[in-house]
Amino acid sequence: MRRELMALHAERAELEQRLARAEQERLYLTDPSAAAAAQGEEAALLSELDRLMTRIRAAEYRSQPGARTW
Repeated sequence: MRRELMALHAERAELEQRLARAEQERLYLTDPSAAAAAQGEEAALLSELDRLMTRIRAAEYRSQPGARTW
């Protein structure tokens, strides 16, 4: 279980880096079409991060003693 949680957090860190890069591109690219593409990528990454955080919370809950399973 611990290894799974560590892998999820590593995936989160990589995703957050990609998200920060997309945000910077959206803010500072001068080409409107490239900025729009970065905005789309940013939205997709935010959605992916939300799903990943849900998986992390579930894994953290399962690692607690006496955690119920559904």
